[in-house]
Amino acid sequence: MPFTIIRQDITKMEVDAIVNAANTDLRMGGGVCGAIFAAAGAAELQAACDKLAPIKTGEAVITLGFSLSAKYVIHTAGVVYRNGASGEEALLRACYINSLKRAVENNCESIAFPLISSGIYGYPKDEALKVATGAIHEFLEDHDLDVYLALFNKTAFTVSRELLGEVEAYIDEHYVEEHHSRLGIRRRELLDVEIKALDCADQGAVYEYASSEGIEDIIGKLDASFSDTLLRLIDAKGRTDVEVYKKANIDRKLFSKIRIGKEYLPSKRTAIALAVALELTLDEIDDLLERAGYALSHSQMFDVIVEYFIVNGKHDVYAINEVLFKYDQPLLGG
Repeated sequence: MPFTIIRQDITKMEVDAIVNAANTDLRMGGGVCGAIFAAAGAAELQAACDKLAPIKTGEAVITLGFSLSAKYVIHTAGVVYRNGASGEEALLRACYINSLKRAVENNCESIAFPLISSGIYGYPKDEALKVATGAIHEFLEDHDLDVYLALFNKTAFTVSRELLGEVEAYIDEHYVEEHHSRLGIRRRELLDVEIKALDCADQGAVYEYASSEGIEDIIGKLDASFSDTLLRLIDAKGRTDVEVYKKANIDRKLFSKIRIGKEYLPSKRTAIALAVALELTLDEIDDLLERAGYALSHSQMFDVIVEYFIVNGKHDVYAINEVLFKYDQPLLGG
């Protein structure tokens, strides 16, 4: 998917470029910066940086990655947080935008960021995350690029306490241990549709098949394909394909596969992402998911979290993914 939050050591990521949260002198520092220098080869990377230093806060320059798996290292000078009223947000946003520009200029197709300035520079983590996702989302509206926000552990990641409190309350009220789906998963083997096995790490759970409906009922409800139903909804909502797949955090190639392949069935998290991007109601989402053989279930944490956002009219895939990440759930998109 175009934008993914992951827990991983950024120095080990196999992407075209990784971003170093640097100082203005581009000198080897501690934390993530020190780890990147050490993994790349400190002497070689420092020599390359010395030719480009100094830079201003918010600017970004690019060097080779040397011994890293990444071809390039993009160095951006993070902002020191003072009081939030000294232009910090604009400077932090510039760090992301300028880094992304360097990646595109050098024909990169993938890039990984740390959460810039959220360490010793003191930027509040929830605010730093908001700036990061906002800047990346805006840039991806006009560019095709795979972007990762790599966090070494969950302590480096904070979601709004108010939002988490609301989600937690919704989970407490709606999440049930026993299987209790709102519609039940459809028995697609009766329709001779080949599907991939649902992986707990990818889908969040393996769903039971519904046994209360006959094959005639199932065929009748699945008569219109997922692709046909999706395209009809896009037209009905007055959206363009690009608007929808960008907002859904879905790769253009995957969307083309869904659009052209009438028999193609996307993963559940891709189907939900498209539904959220279209700002569908819960009933409309139920109908769309049925076309691919899925349903929302109150026995699945992933489903309950997504449902919270839908019923509260919060149709932001990026915000949903932040909460899903916090709860160790798979992310929306594809």
